[in-house]
Amino acid sequence: MNAPAPGNRAQGVVRRWVVYAILFTLVALAANGVSGLLHRLIDVDAELGGGTYGLALSLAYTLIAGPLAVLLWWFSWRRMSAADRGSIAWGLYVAAMYTVALIVFSISLLEVLAGAVEGDWEPASLASAVAWFAVWLAHRFLLRHPEKGPIRLATVPLVLGVLWGLVVAAVAGVQTLTGLFDEAVTVGLTFGTPWWTSALQALIWCVGGLIIWSWHWHRERVWVVRGGFAEVVIVVIVLGAALAALGGIGTVLFVALRTIADRSAGWADILDPLPTAVAAAGVGLVVWTYHRRTSAVRTAAAIRLVESGVGLAGLASGVGVIINALLAALRAPLAGTSALELLLGGLSALIVGAVVWAWAWRPLRTDEAAGDPARRIYLVAIFAVSAVVALGALLIIAFRIIEAVLGEDGDVIERTRAPLGLLVATALVAGYHFAIWRRDRALVPAVAAPARAIDQVVLVTSDQSDSAAAAVRAATGADVLAWTRTDIASPVSAGAVAEALAGVASRRVLVVTGPDSRIEVIPLAD
Repeated sequence: MNAPAPGNRAQGVVRRWVVYAILFTLVALAANGVSGLLHRLIDVDAELGGGTYGLALSLAYTLIAGPLAVLLWWFSWRRMSAADRGSIAWGLYVAAMYTVALIVFSISLLEVLAGAVEGDWEPASLASAVAWFAVWLAHRFLLRHPEKGPIRLATVPLVLGVLWGLVVAAVAGVQTLTGLFDEAVTVGLTFGTPWWTSALQALIWCVGGLIIWSWHWHRERVWVVRGGFAEVVIVVIVLGAALAALGGIGTVLFVALRTIADRSAGWADILDPLPTAVAAAGVGLVVWTYHRRTSAVRTAAAIRLVESGVGLAGLASGVGVIINALLAALRAPLAGTSALELLLGGLSALIVGAVVWAWAWRPLRTDEAAGDPARRIYLVAIFAVSAVVALGALLIIAFRIIEAVLGEDGDVIERTRAPLGLLVATALVAGYHFAIWRRDRALVPAVAAPARAIDQVVLVTSDQSDSAAAAVRAATGADVLAWTRTDIASPVSAGAVAEALAGVASRRVLVVTGPDSRIEVIPLAD
């Protein structure tokens, strides 16, 4: 079978991108048109916004874009080949339309349900939910089709569904708990809408997000998906949850410190951030612990570095804010001023950040991870962020000092205390991690794997179980390219193949196993 010419391949690639881009546009227009017509059909109100213009637009979208989308889909579906199915364009189209339809129909449906709590009728949202649910259902069918579903990016929309459902559930969960905690903390008269109305509406959004998350996580089995994008999304989820949890815990600690040290503020002012902080801490901890527990081994290492970075950010912020507060205290009494609030906030961030950083980074651990590439990337990222922050702080300090020298009124310390605290904290972080980086570089030769005597092995064997290739790879550390021969029935044992390579030193080696347990090792020239 002859391979297609380069010109034909390029033509096929361009055709797919153009066709699927047009199909995406037509499907979106048709869904909006159907949504508009359904809105007019189910709305009992005689006054409809848009008038003749809105009706004409909906009819045009439905009667023109709809049939064209069906015709283009039918044309593409009939001509769907292995190259089309394996193209990025097809996978990207299905992923994009699946995700857009999921987001639009879920938002519209939840708006309808949340509005029903107050007795509001949302015909436009209901029509949009019905139209886009049909689009989502159709593209789920395309995604799961055994013969014509996309091969590449097939798990991307499912992973994005997990992310979307979790974001909706987490945000709405924080709002729900905030309403409950706020009612428990602040006792007083409520005017207008009862407090439980907004809490119940947020709860509906939370349940809806949990259903979307659970459908994709369990029903679509995203929890077993392994790969680059899925692992990145898990790390992002843990990062967001950790930030929310630590921010909430730090705020709770700040409120506790204010109740002890700040006697000048009233209880209403002190307890005001507590409900949101407790809600964010609770939701963040649940999401954080669950997803880090279900992550793969490789993802767990990245998650630990992310957690270390989050703790380090809190620790450095706390140090910078404490320096800022101490400099402010040089100009005014500490008690009863904003400097005290700064100091307590810095202490809260320092304590929470230090605990998380020490737990995730484990500074007293042995240096078995000194040669880990992810660790090196993490250290380089710390240097890069520190350089950017330090440069910005230096520029601000220089600007403020020059401004004061040129005669601008104002206290230099007051003007520079915030960037100075940030600069000192950044310098401490950069200095510590630079020392760790130098120590790791000194330890890498001791912990690195020994130099390989063989770089690549081409293995020709009748073993179809890959056991011989695995044995060679384990014994030599070389890259193994295994070819299976069909003229020999009984394979040579894997251990014998690995032993035959003992003492061989060559960049590339050809290993051929034959009958009667014969093994031929042939070093190849570069």
